[in-house]
Amino acid sequence: MLEEHVSVWEGDRRGWGAGPGRALWLAAAEGRLLARRAPGNIDAFIVGYPGHFDLSAARRAARGRPLIFNPLVSLADTLVSDRARFRPGSLAARALETIDRRAFRAADTVVADTEADAHFFAGLAGLDDVPVCFVGAEDRLFGPGWSPPDRFVALFVGKLIPLQGVETILAAAAEAPEIDFRVVGSGQLESLLAARPPNVEHVPWIEYERLPDEIRGAGCSLGIFGTSGKAQRVIPNKAFQAIACAAPLITADTPAARELLVAEESALLVPPGDAKALAQAVRRLATDPDLAGRIAAAGRAAYEQEASEAVLGVRWRTIIEGLL
Repeated sequence: MLEEHVSVWEGDRRGWGAGPGRALWLAAAEGRLLARRAPGNIDAFIVGYPGHFDLSAARRAARGRPLIFNPLVSLADTLVSDRARFRPGSLAARALETIDRRAFRAADTVVADTEADAHFFAGLAGLDDVPVCFVGAEDRLFGPGWSPPDRFVALFVGKLIPLQGVETILAAAAEAPEIDFRVVGSGQLESLLAARPPNVEHVPWIEYERLPDEIRGAGCSLGIFGTSGKAQRVIPNKAFQAIACAAPLITADTPAARELLVAEESALLVPPGDAKALAQAVRRLATDPDLAGRIAAAGRAAYEQEASEAVLGVRWRTIIEGLL
């Protein structure tokens, strides 16, 4: 595996909010990347997220070798339906839909992160077959080590975007004032935290390398609880990272989540958007260490069987070899 990468976002947590200077840096970085000549012994090319604009150049660089696109998201679904950056049916929305379709169709195969997303991508771009490979977590960082802490804290880590259901987490904290919650992250819905309940601590940023210790030191980890279509189709990084650390996980009961998790066994699954159900699930783990331990152990087993690097490496190799 040869990875070609030019740094753009590392060390800057503002993302696109960094302004036009960062956008120019992105354009220059992409130009340098595409100017590199690929070695002649490359068997296949993989374009990852967010590579929707890179497929044409990648196709030229591939020179007839298989081209695989792992998009993770539809731009239209993310920016229109989920984040409401553009109105449905607007010129911008239609342009994003066109970009999605052209990017997906330019690849020899599109790899989705869940079966639910595979069906969505296939319908969006008229694709016959979309193989699936979970996102997983980095085994070098996210390893087991969780144990019931002296002080129970329900931990959420995220960019505070709509699909995560931040408002549901805050409402659950208000329903369970005796339990401490910690929200780590900044983003679109950060303003909701201005009126957060007193039992909610907000930490705007921690270093990525510190995340495993945060997870292993918390009473439980929270996944996503949004009610959008996209929230139904994805398993977020935070869910994989939690079960990789053998920490008990609570997340929304969605078709995507059930591809990996079993309710009451490897995670506690609650109805999307249901703050009372989330509060009750957190209370169960906070007051029943044996339950928390069973959920944690079964979650780790699910990770090892379905989403570890060893398992996903074989899956990716099978997909690539099928195109050669």
